[in-house]
Amino acid sequence: MRLISIDEYRMKTMQLARPVVDKQRRVLLAAGRSIHPAYLKRLEQMGIRYLFVEDAVSFGISLEEMVDMPTWIDAIQTVQAAYQTVMTAKTEFPLRELQRLVVKLLDEVSKRKAIVLIPASSLAEELREAAHCVNVTLLSLQLAKKMNLPQLQVKDLALGTLVHDIGRIIVGNGEDHPQAGFDFLRRQRELSLLSAHVAFQHHERADGSGYPRGLDQSQIHEFAQICAISNTFDQLLSDENMPPHEAMEWIMTQSGKMFTTDLVQLFVQEVPPYTPGTKVMINNGRMAIVTKIKSNVQRPYIRYLDTNEEISLAENHTMLITSVLVEEKEKTDQ
Repeated sequence: MRLISIDEYRMKTMQLARPVVDKQRRVLLAAGRSIHPAYLKRLEQMGIRYLFVEDAVSFGISLEEMVDMPTWIDAIQTVQAAYQTVMTAKTEFPLRELQRLVVKLLDEVSKRKAIVLIPASSLAEELREAAHCVNVTLLSLQLAKKMNLPQLQVKDLALGTLVHDIGRIIVGNGEDHPQAGFDFLRRQRELSLLSAHVAFQHHERADGSGYPRGLDQSQIHEFAQICAISNTFDQLLSDENMPPHEAMEWIMTQSGKMFTTDLVQLFVQEVPPYTPGTKVMINNGRMAIVTKIKSNVQRPYIRYLDTNEEISLAENHTMLITSVLVEEKEKTDQ
């Protein structure tokens, strides 16, 4: 199984590996079937840009680093329901449901070496805001795991990342939404003020160029900095449609600018730039596919496309990935 851009889909050689669902979890297209060009066009109109497929190239790839799909969808629905409650009631906040969700997401992260995100743009448009919040939380928990933060603090971080964009529900997407989110969250008696500050400061930048208060790195809470880098990375994947390796390169350019150098170094160590199922070119001129991630997220296992030989890049230090291979959009009608 692998995750591909919808432009790479080939009806003759690929089948859906996971179903396409709408916001009510109704199955629009079932796993195990091919997609007719008319349906493919409809998915594009819905804004869906990625698909999980099975084909000969990806046999044996399990994507075990990727969060469990039913858990991910359940998490998205929980966040979406929470945001909807705030939108309609303005004062109510379903803290208990979000706390239970945090426990589930902690379990997902704790049992994996690394977290590979499912792009929010693999879903219909109406699910993406909630999916983004879940993805930001998963990345933040992965960083927190490496930092060995106390469990109670990790839960505060996760609650803050789940609701970091709550201000957008209240005042829209302007630069005042972090302030609006903070004002709402700090009124919730059972919510930690640390969680509220994640929402307040997630658009602040290490060099002082952020908003709403233009704080520098010495003034920004560590949790908000974690949320900020995770937020940016997921936006690059889903909003800018960048592949992970390009998004990672962009994050690295912001070391000492948007993000602290230490945080960027941690992010690079913990977040895989090449996800299983990615077709790549090796510096020996051979094409391969990434099969799995083990101890070194920067140096995954690959399988040559011509011989099916699997090699660990972590154990072959002279071998490098030089580029990611992307198939052009199919031009012929099926």
